[in-house]
Amino acid sequence: MALFKVNFFSESLGMESSVIVVIPQKSVAGQIGLQSSCPDNDYKVLYLLHGLSDDETIWMRRTSIERYASRYGIVVVMPNGHRSFYTDMKHGGKYYEYITHELPIRIKEFFRISGKREDTYIAGLSMGGYGALKAALREPGKYAAASGLSAVVDIDGFSHSRPELFDAIFGNDLTIPEDDDLYKLIEKHKNDSVKPKLFIGIGKQDGLYDQNQPFRKVLTDNGYDLTYRESDGVHSWEFWDEYILYTLEWMFGGKR
Repeated sequence: MALFKVNFFSESLGMESSVIVVIPQKSVAGQIGLQSSCPDNDYKVLYLLHGLSDDETIWMRRTSIERYASRYGIVVVMPNGHRSFYTDMKHGGKYYEYITHELPIRIKEFFRISGKREDTYIAGLSMGGYGALKAALREPGKYAAASGLSAVVDIDGFSHSRPELFDAIFGNDLTIPEDDDLYKLIEKHKNDSVKPKLFIGIGKQDGLYDQNQPFRKVLTDNGYDLTYRESDGVHSWEFWDEYILYTLEWMFGGKR
C-alpha cells in the first residue's frame, strides 16, 4: 500500500482541504509482514469518516486501516469533516456537498478509482457514522453499501442535547432539514428500487446504544438490507478498531 496526504482547494468549502488516501501498490516484492492485493482494473473505494473530536488522520493513528485495506486491494479516502456532522451548515461550510459531490470528483481526478456505484462505499464512526448513513440513505444510487459504527442516528434528539454545537449546523431553532434526518430519509426512499446495503455496529455499553435499537427496527421494517452486530463495548477505539475489520470483511470479503 502507498500513503498519500492530498492538499487541494475545495470549491465547496472555499478553502484548502486535506485528505489522507491509502492505495494499493502494484509490486511489493521484498516487503515483509503485509498481505496485499492489487486489482488490474480501477479500484473500489471506501470513504471513511471520522468522529466529532478528530480529523482526517485519526483512522491511521488509532487503527491499522492501511494494513486491513491491503487485504482487499481497495482505496481508502479519509477526509476532514471538522465538526460539521457532514452537513451543509447553516453558519459554516458546505460539508455534505464537499464529501459526497466534490471529493469523489477530485479523488477520481487524482487516482485510478472506479466511479461505479457497485465500487463505491462509505463508513464512519459516531458523527462519521451518521454522515456515512446519511449519504447512503440520501443518495442510494451513489453507494453500494454503508457502515455506521457507534453512529448518532437520532440527530433531532441529539442536537437538542448539544445546542452549543448544533446552532452553527442547523441554526438557533435547531430545525433539522428532512435531508439531514435519517428517519425521514428512510421514509422518503423506502420504495426506491435501489437501496444501499447497510451495516450497523454498536457496543452494548455505548451511550448511543439506545438510539440504535429503534433505528435498527425502522430500517428492517422498511425493507432495507441490514446487517447488525453488537457486542460488549463502549464509545472507544478498541471497539472501532475491531469493528472496522468486520465492516471491511462485510463490504469486500464476498460474504454479504
